[in-house]
Amino acid sequence: MSGLQSAANIPELRKRIFFTIIMLAVYRMGVQIPTPGINSEALANFFAQNAGTLFGMFNMFSGGALENFSIFALGIMPYISASIIIQLLTVVIPQLEAMKKEGQAGQRKITQYTRYGTVVLSIIQGTFIAVGLEGMTGPGGEAIVLNPGWEFKLMTMLTLTSGTAFIMWLGEQMTERGIGNGISLIIFAGIVARVPAAIVNSIQLVKAGEIGMFFIPILLVFMFAVIAFIVFCETSQRRIPIQYAKRVVGRKVYGGQSSHLPLKINVSGVIPPIFASSIMMFPATIGSFINIDWVQRASAALRPGTVYYYIIYTAMIVFFCFFYTAVTFKPDDVAENLKKNGGFIPGIRPGKKTSEFLDKVLTRLTVVGAIYLSAVCILPTIMISKFNIPFYFGGTALLIVVGVAIDTISQVESHLHMRNYEGFMKQGRIRGRK
Repeated sequence: MSGLQSAANIPELRKRIFFTIIMLAVYRMGVQIPTPGINSEALANFFAQNAGTLFGMFNMFSGGALENFSIFALGIMPYISASIIIQLLTVVIPQLEAMKKEGQAGQRKITQYTRYGTVVLSIIQGTFIAVGLEGMTGPGGEAIVLNPGWEFKLMTMLTLTSGTAFIMWLGEQMTERGIGNGISLIIFAGIVARVPAAIVNSIQLVKAGEIGMFFIPILLVFMFAVIAFIVFCETSQRRIPIQYAKRVVGRKVYGGQSSHLPLKINVSGVIPPIFASSIMMFPATIGSFINIDWVQRASAALRPGTVYYYIIYTAMIVFFCFFYTAVTFKPDDVAENLKKNGGFIPGIRPGKKTSEFLDKVLTRLTVVGAIYLSAVCILPTIMISKFNIPFYFGGTALLIVVGVAIDTISQVESHLHMRNYEGFMKQGRIRGRK
């Protein structure tokens, strides 16, 4: 409580927290505003039958907005997709790579390109969703779209694109004027908003006798253990010592200090589970539309709970961990920057040897991080398939929730420590994930 009282005593921090809460409230209000022309009851029944497909995943990240088909139905996923695409393009397009190295000016240009990409992806996804909804029916055969036609397609595309653009603006405003990363907080709010419904569903299953009472304490202990494990792994670092050589400029001596290069266990973050989950949900999504025997068999073989699902899902997480880490972290660039600034790793020669050493350390960390992500992401599917547990306490959702919470608390603590407050933790300080 002392940390919260300290935060309340800082006017700037208090305003930032209040602004963030107001923006999140605006976002949650928008989730409840439906897009016109939709049979909401038929759409809700459709999502109840397709919870394990891509629709269920997007619905989770949008906080139920897709299930309600609100004006924020696309959520922030087009922005995330555009950001990932731009980040990958910086590897293959020299102009973007040079722009990224220009500092703040280059970053503003990349952010502008990301916004344009978000709008383009929103237009494409909104159009495909509108066309797809016209051909879909509820479980009872009732039409989901009340009045199909080009008017519905155009209105839906414009509504969903405008909603995503507004969410993107909300996220940028929260990042600039609030506390924490605005885009991450929007995803965080969408996931957390569905927790009460999941708890109520679990209680109903307990009352119906589908979940034994003796299993609840074990489940709670296991859930807190998973959260503690995620927090430990997300805040753990491999600190590589860096020594800077002394430089004499005139009559003054610069450098000579020691520092360290922090490398996280999970360098790639939550990107590998998101990519892997999206790919693994394609067969189930296709199987819900195409009623062909071999398609249905393939879809059933790759559903959560099967051996094939676990093997392929784990392999994809490992692959994307190595791929995304190779794209975002360049040992050659780090070694070159250290050499230019007079820094070196004790016992390692500057230049190529430093790059090889960093690559070796990073490879080992990525192996550990891939195992950690695979374990946390496979865990919920096993619990759901074997023990009929409807409440996710692992996987991508919990990784995002815990990671965003750690980042936000770290930023609050930074504000507190700048003003000589002790922060939320009486001993030590939470290490940031970045």
